[in-house]
Parts: sequence; structure tokens; C-alpha cells
Amino acid sequence: MKIDLNSDLGEGFGPWTMGDDTAMLDVVTSANIACGGHASDPETMFTALRQATARGVVIGAHPGYADREGFGRRVIPMERGEIGRMVAAQVGSLQGVAALAAAEVRYVKPHGALGNLAADDRAVAEAIVTAVAALPGKLAILAISGTELELAARMAGLEVFSEIFADRAYMPNGRLVPRSRGGAVLYDADAAAERLVRFLDTGRMPTIEGEPIALAAQSICVHGDTAGALAMAQTIRARLEKAGVSVAAFLNGEME
Repeated sequence: MKIDLNSDLGEGFGPWTMGDDTAMLDVVTSANIACGGHASDPETMFTALRQATARGVVIGAHPGYADREGFGRRVIPMERGEIGRMVAAQVGSLQGVAALAAAEVRYVKPHGALGNLAADDRAVAEAIVTAVAALPGKLAILAISGTELELAARMAGLEVFSEIFADRAYMPNGRLVPRSRGGAVLYDADAAAERLVRFLDTGRMPTIEGEPIALAAQSICVHGDTAGALAMAQTIRARLEKAGVSVAAFLNGEME
């Protein structure tokens, strides 16, 4: 069995840093790099791109609402076309910096409130997919399984991969428990690792209500800004490999 381990990185800007990207890149196999919306700037992008490439970590763009004060976790009312242009501008920016860093951007994973909205809002999902499809590089989409974003990407003929979250609790409908609710974020690395091992064995994820649900996944996300994120990622990788799971990127080879 093979599974990817991804994390949201490059989420600092200027002198301000978020998490330990350098250490996390020694653990994960895919990196979702912020591209100037909710976080990041050209220098932060360049550093993350160079470090990821040096380690053979597959790179994805992580666009979000241009809301640094809210870290992209608040919905900003926008028209469909505006969302598409925002996504294209951010992903295109990362692609431009990647060209200077001798790196490749392989996929797109929407951040925070934008990703959550795209899970249930078809128009938002289609706006994101339209933007991604218009960009060079035949970019793939990384999304939660069973969402409007996954469906829109498949209908557009894009390559799609599904993810689950190591550090988040789930609702019975397969969506993430809102961060405003108690128990939404998981901090116990050992418990999170055991939950993932059971999921990979059964294909079912426990929910906050107790009843497990079926989910599909080719990747596991550990949020880089969660307290103890690095230790959690290290624990998860070690536990998965001990269970005989191969931790490897969901995308292989070079872009066409």
C-alpha cells in the first residue's frame, strides 16, 4: 500500500515565519506552497520551492483568499470570475517563481475557506477548475473526496487526487468539523497515527458523532501551522512505515 504525506508550507511572509518548513520537508512527500494570497511572498516562495526540489518533494500551489489577517480562513464574497482570476494570479505567480527556482508546480490545492467552500459550492469549484485548466503545465487537483471540487475537476478532464486530514475531525457528511467547534483540531500525534493506520486498513474514518464513514484518499495532510505539526508528521510517517505502508508522492515522474 502507498500513501502520500503532504503539508501546507511557505506560509510566512517578510520576517514572519510559520512552522518549520525545512524540517517538515524532510518528512513529507508533497508540499502545498502558499502563493501570495493568505500568506507568502516571492522570497518565501523561492526558498520553499528550492528546498522542496532539493529533497525531491513534489510541489503544489496553495491558493486562498487574499486575507492575511484571517489567514484565508474567512469567506470573502466574490463573483465566480473574480475567484477564477484570483486563483490564476496566485498559481501563476508561484509558477513564475518556480521557473527561477528550477522547480515544477505539479498540482493545486485550495486553502482554508476557499477549499471548504469549493467542496460544497459548484460555482466556486468550477471557477477554480476553469482557472487551473487554463494555466500551463497540466496541473492536477488535490481535493477532499466526494466534493464538488473533485467532481468539477473530473468533469473537466483534470487529474484528481483525494486527501484526508491527519489533524482534523470529521463530520458525518465527510466534511471537516469547523475550527470554531471543540475537538475540531487533533493534537495527539500517536492517536492521529493510529487513526490513520486503521483508516488505511478499513477505508473508514471515525466522525465526531462516533459513526465511521467511507472516504477515499491518496494523500494525508498535516497542517504546517498546527501546534506540534512536525512531531505529528514524524510520528505518522514512522507509524505508517512500521505498518508496511510506503510513503510516497501521489504524483510521479516529470510533467509533460
